[in-house]
Amino acid sequence: MSLTPPEVPPELRTCARCSNQLGLGFGVSFAYQPIVDLRRRSIWAHEALVRGPRGEGAWSVLSLVNEDNRYAFDQACRIEAIRGAARLGLPGRLSINFLPNAVVHPATCIQRTFAAATEAGFPLENIIFEVTEGERVRDRPHLVHIFREYRRYGFSTAIDDFGTGYAGLDLLSAFQPDVVKLDMALVRGIDGDRARQAVVKGVMTMCAALSVRVLAEGVETPAERDWLAGEGVELMQGYLFGRPAFHGAAEIDAAAWA
Repeated sequence: MSLTPPEVPPELRTCARCSNQLGLGFGVSFAYQPIVDLRRRSIWAHEALVRGPRGEGAWSVLSLVNEDNRYAFDQACRIEAIRGAARLGLPGRLSINFLPNAVVHPATCIQRTFAAATEAGFPLENIIFEVTEGERVRDRPHLVHIFREYRRYGFSTAIDDFGTGYAGLDLLSAFQPDVVKLDMALVRGIDGDRARQAVVKGVMTMCAALSVRVLAEGVETPAERDWLAGEGVELMQGYLFGRPAFHGAAEIDAAAWA
């Protein structure tokens, strides 16, 4: 599928933040963690996780983000995540976290994403934009508008950390993304926790009715994997399958599929 950048209305082409250079003032880099399709025993995607230039933890970078550089940070992350994935030749899709509070006009703000992917030779249709449920979004209707526009452009969408944040069912009822990512707090030790099992079963039923795929984050043990697989969860992410690899791609141990 060939995606075409959206036409930007003339009145939006002068958006000050979009016309300026990035001007972030600090460096960002990425680690990539595999997301697997357990049934197919294959890598379905990689999530791009922000790091400092020398692999410093995410907080060392996120603590520098403020109102003045939020847009530049969001744009720099998209561009560097795509370039890094292309350099590594990562298979499958690429999941990129975005900051909805940094997006003013989706058609305008997406232009650099199209340009970076085209320049790097990364397939645009393989990009997933995800937003964490825990982020305090100033304008919920605006977030739904962004999601709908990104889908219209041909990108996939995901809600991250589902089940523990501020948005929850309200966001899911307003917009049905391609993927809902179960927060690791729900996944941890789920094989022995009846309460978590009940919650996840409910989410699975709800998402099946809405044609939304469920992805389990933070899968660390075979017991967690097996319980989730038994309930129909096919997409998984976590240390059992591979830790985030700085400037690299994790190799999945054959035992992780068992």
